[in-house]
Amino acid sequence: MKVTRITTYRVPPRWMFLKIETDEGVVGWGEPVVEGRARTVEAAVHELSELVIGQDPSRINDLWQAMYRGGFYRGGAVFMSAIAGIDQALWDIKGKVLNAPVYELLGGRVRDRMKTYCWVGGDRPADVIAQIKERMTHGFDTFKLNGCEEMAIIATSKAVDAAVSRVAEIREAFGTDVEFGLDFHGRVSAPMAKVLVRELEPYRPLFIEEPVLAEQAEYYPRIAELTSIPLAAGERMYSRFEFKHVLERGGISILQPDLSHAGGITECVKIAAMAEAYDVAVAPHCPLGPIALASCLHLDFVSWNATLQEQSMGIHYNKGGEVLDYVRNKEALKLDAEGYAMPFTGPGLGIDVNEELVIERSRDAGDWRNPLWRHADGTVAEW
Repeated sequence: MKVTRITTYRVPPRWMFLKIETDEGVVGWGEPVVEGRARTVEAAVHELSELVIGQDPSRINDLWQAMYRGGFYRGGAVFMSAIAGIDQALWDIKGKVLNAPVYELLGGRVRDRMKTYCWVGGDRPADVIAQIKERMTHGFDTFKLNGCEEMAIIATSKAVDAAVSRVAEIREAFGTDVEFGLDFHGRVSAPMAKVLVRELEPYRPLFIEEPVLAEQAEYYPRIAELTSIPLAAGERMYSRFEFKHVLERGGISILQPDLSHAGGITECVKIAAMAEAYDVAVAPHCPLGPIALASCLHLDFVSWNATLQEQSMGIHYNKGGEVLDYVRNKEALKLDAEGYAMPFTGPGLGIDVNEELVIERSRDAGDWRNPLWRHADGTVAEW
């Protein structure tokens, strides 16, 4: 069997899918994207395709190494996302050829179902509380929300109080009936992160995500010493080599590799195994589409230390396209009454991509961009 063609499709709301075709008619799907930089990743995919077309798709490890090591320069969000999508599609093909789900090819399941959580938007506590209540009617009890708005490198006590009072109001509304993580989104400087983690301690969030940017990873152990709240990070780390340094330094309790950014299934299985050796949990980052989510779940089902799975069904970003829109066998990604995902029964990634809808929506996908925020003095703020 040989790879004959790789086709990319940019689709709403902000995703990109790729299809790998073979000379025996078996097709695999992947989801390579950097949100807001889809065209750039698309170009990288087509450059890398020169190393894949004409090759045996079953040699996933060799193709991964060829893509990663075949050029002198490597790494980074764009390049590793391009590899990730191709890698996902190769696993999809391999599973279909062998008539087995990907998790079976990775050694089989360690769990019977996987806990998922919802992201809820909004900055006003009343809006967040309303969204949580609505999601609770669907069985969810675990959520993630913004920990703060944009914050200056040295913020005022008013800004700190606003962030803390918001969390306090949400905790008071639900008590211990729900769990929630707080996403700082890299908006907080190291000095202010030290303040906030102490102030938020009484409200016992499940975790604090990206307490500082990945570029400031040397602060993770210092911040961790100031709080009992588990710290999480990893969505903006792109290979096991970056995660290696974080694990060696310590401070992070939950790694959050993104299977559409960090080299795909092949690389993230290694990252999860590294984390287990350090007694660190894994909760894959996934605010993306159905192929990315399916890839994450296959990792979750073979990783003993996988603790939570993010999923983006119904979040506010999904304008013009929902996760389940692009899948024919929607039941494969439906969650049970307690918010758990079940193991896939179909071969490969286990989802049947609606190619006709993908093609139709790709004709007018547009280009999503994250907003550009500025502080009161006009300087650029982290989004």
